[in-house]
Amino acid sequence: MPSLKEIKTRIESVNSTRKITSAMKMVASSKLHHAQTAIQSMLPYENLLEHILKSFLLTVPEAWNELKSERQVKKVAFVVYTSNSSLCGGFNNNIIKMLGSAIDDYKARGIDDIIVYPIGRKVEEYVVKQGLTKAGSYLELVDKPNSAGCAAIAKELRDKFMAHEIDKVEVIYHHFKSAGSQILTRKTYLPIDLSTESIGNENDRDLSGNTTTAKAQEYLKKRKLEEEGEKAEAKPLNDNFIVEPDLNTVLGILIPKQLNLQLYTALLDSNASEHAARMVAMQTATDNANDLLSGLNLQYNKSRQQAITNELLDIVGGSSNR
Repeated sequence: MPSLKEIKTRIESVNSTRKITSAMKMVASSKLHHAQTAIQSMLPYENLLEHILKSFLLTVPEAWNELKSERQVKKVAFVVYTSNSSLCGGFNNNIIKMLGSAIDDYKARGIDDIIVYPIGRKVEEYVVKQGLTKAGSYLELVDKPNSAGCAAIAKELRDKFMAHEIDKVEVIYHHFKSAGSQILTRKTYLPIDLSTESIGNENDRDLSGNTTTAKAQEYLKKRKLEEEGEKAEAKPLNDNFIVEPDLNTVLGILIPKQLNLQLYTALLDSNASEHAARMVAMQTATDNANDLLSGLNLQYNKSRQQAITNELLDIVGGSSNR
């Protein structure tokens, strides 16, 4: 049985760890709020651009662009988003597992020419360890998300796709749905999907708070629906577009903007998902530390009581011997 000093030392150690995990949870919660604000600021632009582009293409069925043409796949590129640091549960491991599975699928089909754009230190380390072809290093983009960095990557991918240096591009990241739900996503980036059926498919985010429990989320969802039901419906946009100066010029501007936005949206989603995953992991660690402290305090009190009882018995036994 451990001594009182050993138990007390263990209690102090666990208490220090609990303070650290609790502080990290608060920091992650603050960063998550900023990440949610960034997504919320970007959403109106994303929704309107997607609506204009795809509604315009729906009214002009003869529209064609080389970026949406499918071809025989011989060379593949992956844009993969992870974090630069750890302590965020299975966030990074899930991404790396999906990347490994995707690469194995292509290799099984005889496609070995694969290049990876690793956005995050964890996936970059994996790419180097596995001996895969790396397109560059984008560690700063994870710490400080910005649209200019994503636009540079998007331009490089577009140029390589149109030059037939790459036949297909896929994106792997966590889609941020809410603070308690991040969906592991793998989707085709190029050739671009311009089908109008997919308009608004990913606009299912809950950016209202940092609650991670299912009951709290359900309550907030019902309350939000009730509030929205009281508001008047927004009028649909006028889709009668006038094309000037010509169709190809308009597509040449809209499609690159849409591609730039897709990479930037994935970066913001991944950033928010990382902070949400870290917040949940630190909350779990803090709860476990509290449970451990409760058990250690009980053990300490029992041991102390046993020591006091033994001392009293020694005193009583000594008195009776006299």
